[in-house]
Amino acid sequence: MKFRFSGPAAAVLLSLAATGAHANTTLRVAVFPKLDQEIKDALPAWKKLHPDVDVKVSALAIADHHNAMTTALATSSDLPDVMAVEVGFIGRFAAGGGLEDLSKPPYNAGQYKSQFIRYTFAQATTQDGVIVGMPADIGPGTLFYRKDILDKAGVTEADLNRSWDSYLAAGQKIKKATGAYLMASSRDIEDIYIRADLKEGDGVYFDKAGNPVVTSERFVKAFQLAKKARDLGLDAKITPWSNEWAESFRRGTVATQMMGAWLGGHLSSWIAPDTKGLWRAANLPNNAYASFGGTFYSIPVKATQKAMSWEFIKFLTTRKDTQLASFRSIDAFPALLAAQDDPFFAEPVAFLGNEKARLIWRDAAAHIPSIQRSKYDQVAEEAVHSALDKVVDSNEDIGTALKEAQDEITHRIRR
Repeated sequence: MKFRFSGPAAAVLLSLAATGAHANTTLRVAVFPKLDQEIKDALPAWKKLHPDVDVKVSALAIADHHNAMTTALATSSDLPDVMAVEVGFIGRFAAGGGLEDLSKPPYNAGQYKSQFIRYTFAQATTQDGVIVGMPADIGPGTLFYRKDILDKAGVTEADLNRSWDSYLAAGQKIKKATGAYLMASSRDIEDIYIRADLKEGDGVYFDKAGNPVVTSERFVKAFQLAKKARDLGLDAKITPWSNEWAESFRRGTVATQMMGAWLGGHLSSWIAPDTKGLWRAANLPNNAYASFGGTFYSIPVKATQKAMSWEFIKFLTTRKDTQLASFRSIDAFPALLAAQDDPFFAEPVAFLGNEKARLIWRDAAAHIPSIQRSKYDQVAEEAVHSALDKVVDSNEDIGTALKEAQDEITHRIRR
């Protein structure tokens, strides 16, 4: 496919042509784990296409990475040529104006929309049509559970996901029979519920006019479920991604975890590899569907190698072989539809007791709506989590806590 390059991208190409076929070119790519492994695995195929273009990958923990990218974009110092952006940060980066608009020439990223699971491009597109990232992987929400623990308690998968109330009732049986907690944190159920079954075009925390909606019935119900889980003693009060959190999965003291499908790769590779065969994956309770995580690749406006950066991003995102290799390597669920049609999806997953879990996740992804992202999503998330802590830890009234959160969000976005 031919592109008409103009502006900075044309200058880059002319410069490359003048110095030979990309001689001495090195792309600097900034990511977070385990994307560094994904890219390193893909480099042999990349070098066959571009033998004179090296790729230098740097990786920081996810929060550190995004903080570093925020600073780099603001100061125009130590800028990478390509940067990964997790979906939870995409709204903030889009609003900052430091990323290339990929909807415009020479990129014309919109031409690829039909090739991807439909909700991905909406996540990276601003209200005025600016596309700030190409989708690489997605996180269909799923319920991971320890089958051995359920079996001891006489609980079935259907008991877990029939409804939210059934999920909590199953947790009571599990706790009584085995001593295991249903979930690591009451925040788990709140985080999933507020994302479950959103309507097309909705935002998680804001309406289409940009007003916070955290006092809505969706948040009230999420808080009620989280509070009930705490009152019934079903959550272990563990902070996600802490050492204690990982240890709870290794020791089987927590029976379930609701998160993106990518968690399966973390469980099998470093969190709890010795629990192979004990885990299963299922749909979320109450036939809910939610997006939980996902990655985009972006180009900083002030990057100097935009044309080749775009080639590298297309290599990572629009090629079926690259997307499948990433899925096989780090369980990064492909955003590319062509990759989702591969027979690999019907293969049993050994870590999940030879369950054909990828088919479950593919079906879930097809049901997830396109939702809008706001640059203030993280501000709202922090306020909501703080409010939930007041409810579950200090018995503050749910309505009062959510009203305080909404007031805080309004104040912070208007100052």
